[in-house]
This record gives sequence, C-alpha cells and structure tokens, in this order.
Amino acid sequence: MRERPHAKVLIIGGGINGVGTFRDLALQGVDVTLVERGDYCQGASGASSHMIHGGIRYLENGEFRLVKESVVERNRLLKIAPHYVKPLQTTIPIFSTFSGIMAAPVRFLTHKQGKPQERGAFLIKAGLTMYDAFSRDGGTVPRHEFKGRAKALAELPDLDPKIKYAATYYDASVHNPERLTLDVLQDGEKAGLADGTANARATNYLAVTSINDDGVELTDQLTGESFTFTADVIVNTTGAWVDETNTAMGALTKFMGGTKGSHIVLDHPQLLAACHGREIFFEHTDGRIVLIYPMGDRVLVGTTDVDADMSKDAVCTEEEIDYFFDLIGHVFPAIKVTREEIVYSFAGVRPLPRHDETAPGFVSRDYRIERADRAVGGATVPVLSLVGGKWTTFRALAEHMSNDVLAILGVERKTSTAKLPIGGGANFPADDAGIEAWIASHVSDTIDAARAGVLLTRYGTRAEAVLAYLADGDDEAFDSTHELSKREIAFMVENEQIGHLIDVLIRRTSLAFRGLVTSELLAETASALAGPLGWSETKIAEEISHAQSILARFHGVQVQSLIA
Repeated sequence: MRERPHAKVLIIGGGINGVGTFRDLALQGVDVTLVERGDYCQGASGASSHMIHGGIRYLENGEFRLVKESVVERNRLLKIAPHYVKPLQTTIPIFSTFSGIMAAPVRFLTHKQGKPQERGAFLIKAGLTMYDAFSRDGGTVPRHEFKGRAKALAELPDLDPKIKYAATYYDASVHNPERLTLDVLQDGEKAGLADGTANARATNYLAVTSINDDGVELTDQLTGESFTFTADVIVNTTGAWVDETNTAMGALTKFMGGTKGSHIVLDHPQLLAACHGREIFFEHTDGRIVLIYPMGDRVLVGTTDVDADMSKDAVCTEEEIDYFFDLIGHVFPAIKVTREEIVYSFAGVRPLPRHDETAPGFVSRDYRIERADRAVGGATVPVLSLVGGKWTTFRALAEHMSNDVLAILGVERKTSTAKLPIGGGANFPADDAGIEAWIASHVSDTIDAARAGVLLTRYGTRAEAVLAYLADGDDEAFDSTHELSKREIAFMVENEQIGHLIDVLIRRTSLAFRGLVTSELLAETASALAGPLGWSETKIAEEISHAQSILARFHGVQVQSLIA
C-alpha cells in the first residue's frame, strides 16, 4: 500500500460488512483497498451469537422488510457457505397461552417495552406462521411445529415441567464466523488478481489516525509507521465506531448508539445433553430474548442487550454471568451451573443506530447508508458510512453498498454474489456421508482421519490447499494439541495475515472458544510463529504475555498448564 497509496475505493473496517463490500467490489473489477485497525472480525462480527437467522422477533417491531431479507439471505448462506453455515433446529418453551396479547400491539405501535411480559402461545404461533410465510424458498428449512406439554417433555425431558407448549422451527448457525470472514476476504483478493494486477488489497492492523491535506493518514499498529493514502470514494464500515472514525477524518457525526451483547461458553455435559442438539430460544421473565445452544461439545449461552459505554472495553461482567445462570434455571431448573464450567466469555457492541428514547430490545436491526462529501487530500471525496447491519444480511448489505459506490464511480455491475459459493463452501460435501468420504480420501501416512476432519471443519474445501502445503515440506505436529502443526502455522502466516499470537487462538482456530488454550499451546504456537514472522525470544515472551492478558481480561480465561 505504501508503494501504491491510492485506490478507487478505500474501505475502513474489516468486520463482515466491510469485508463483504470488499469482495463484491473486487468482483466488479473495482480497484479497492480495505484497512482494519485490529484483526479481521475482531469486533462485533466476532462477538456475535453465532446465528444466521431471519429475526423472528423483528416482526413485533414491524420490520417486515428486514425479516424478509434476512430469511432470504439465511437460505442463501445455507447454500453458498455450507462449510460454516448449518441448519439449526430451535425450540421455544412456552409457559402461557394468551400472555402478551394486549401488550403486543402497544409495543408494535410505540416500540416501547412497557412492563416486562412473556409472550404466550397465541402470539408465538402467530409469529411463527408469519415467519414461515417469509421463509418460502423451495423447502430450504422445514416449517414450524407446535407441541403440548407431554410431547414436548418427551422430546426434552429436562425442560421445566411447568411449560404448556413448545414450538420448534429452523434457523441457522455459523460456527466459525471469523473463518467465514476470512473466506469472504480471500475471495475478494483472488478476484482482484483476475487481470494480473492486485486491484483488491487488504491489510489488518492498519488504522485511520487522521486526515490531512495529502489524504487519509494510516498508521501501522504493529510498527507505528504512518503514511498517507487517497481514494476516490471512502466507505466507513467500522460498526459501533463509525462516529469515531468519522471524527478521525475531521467530521463529527452522531449516527451510532450500540448496545452490548455478552455470551458465555460452558463445558457442561448435562446441559449439552439437555439441549438434544437444538437451540433453546426463549423469553426471560424480564422480556429479553435469550438463547442456549450446543456448539460441538460446548454450550453457548447469551445474550444481553444493554446500552454500551463506548469509552470502555466490552467485557462480560459478573452481573451478566449471574443473569445467564438465572435464565438457565428458568428453562432447565434441575440443572446447576457454576463459574468453574465457564471456559470462555465474550462481549461485543452491536452497530445499532442512535436510539435516545427507544429501549435497546426495540432498536432497529436494519441498516442505512449515510453519505457526506468531504475535502480529502485536496479533492472532494464521497464518504459512505454504514449505520447498522447484522451478520445474516451481510451479502445483501454489501451488494447495496457496492451499488451505491458503483453509481458514484459510474461503473456497471458485472456479477451478483447471490449464488456464488464462498471460499471453502465450493463443492463442500452435501451430507455426513459425503464428509466421511472426503475425510477418508485424504488420509495419508502423515494425516490421520481426525486431523483431516479438523482441516475440513476449519477450511472447508480449501483444506485441499492446506493439505498440499503440509505435504510439500517437513511438518511436525504439536504436542499440546492434535489440531495444529508447525507447517499449518506457516501456512496461516503466508495466507492469513497473522499479526499476533492471539489471532491464531481466537480467530484462525476455535481453540480459545472451546477453552483449550494451555501454557504449552501458547509456547508451541508462539515458537511456530517465530520463524516465519522473524520473532526474537523477547518478542515470543511478549506475545505469550499479550495473549494471556487478552484471554484473562476479555474472555475470563486463566491459562493453565497441562503439566502437573
């Protein structure tokens, strides 16, 4: 970027919406550059509830356009990103029949919470019927089912026996949002090389720090070096930090009013078994929507929805943990959970619009694009700021943003991403039998079935390239985990822009999320990174300390040694 400090479009922000826009523009042949001040998917995109959903509760807000778009995009992602996006059976335990009937119209018309009141079967049935109507798309997911107490408890015997009904429907989950973001990014980079020139460039750990007469100042967060960059159009997709980014570029805006959402991850076999492979999605007694669902051999519990203080880092608090334990007891009263069973926690700030008089739960999850023309580097440059946006609709949102950019540039759209497979989703096995066959066909003298399975889960069909890379050199498996090797770390460095040790643990693998980080793993991973990144022994120690600090401060993880 220093060698060619100009692009037609500069995107600021490497969450899923910025990366999605990067990919879309690259596919149109636009010279586009993306910068991210931290790591890709480090902010709200990586702190999501890991759901790809239509947003059934948005119906009560009257956001029918958003629900329709969300359901369509959910169905698309099931097809174009099947390596990461999977159908998610979801059950709502219901404790009353008519509760909320009088309050619902008031909430719909005023968007005010009023006195907390659980929704009864009548309202939930009406909502799911409407949701099914939005979901019609060749039978991508089954329609909802309603069951009475006896049948519901026969299926889920650990539910509170005081339930009256249980409603079951399907949405989808994304178990690796960070890696899906990387896939989208790499698709964009690949598209930018189509004509032999790098017309799609992306760099993490590069922050916008100011604006001057020459252009936008970018500062390398790893080295401290700065340089100036110019563009014909600037796109601000920094999420909850949109206003801060605009301020850094010399314009005071007040678009954002994010809310904090926190989650915990539990190693709790009894709770895992109680879910029977499905998400439990319900309304707590305070009227807030919460969820409990299995992810592999762990259980994710979330989420809170409180106004965020942007002057403080988002962390899951002790009060929020108590709230989660209370809600688990609300649904599964016989199951006890303690803090010792928490292996990971995380929090993020939703990029919601400013909402001075609207309760957090009723703030629109829809998005809009704000344009302002600003003097940058001696020229008048259109700056497009994204306000809002959510994971499920990132592809459609990116298409919308790209269309606005293309109109400014006077460029015609060449292709749509609606049916274009994402990264390792191309030719991904269609079912469990296909997955087993893929794994069996990639077992070798050096790769066993477990390792091949890990690579397929981590990379999708892009695992083919990883396996070829591993075979083309001396590899050495880690002692601390069967899920990594020295040569795979080298592959990540060459292909996935590793800046810190913590990037591997949280965003290139799910080892931290599952509570599998040990002091041995930290040491092995840092040592493997040292060679390709040129780290000294002092730097290795700094990176291990940095990773331990991040895990303890933001994720409640105290790294333990495997050695007694």
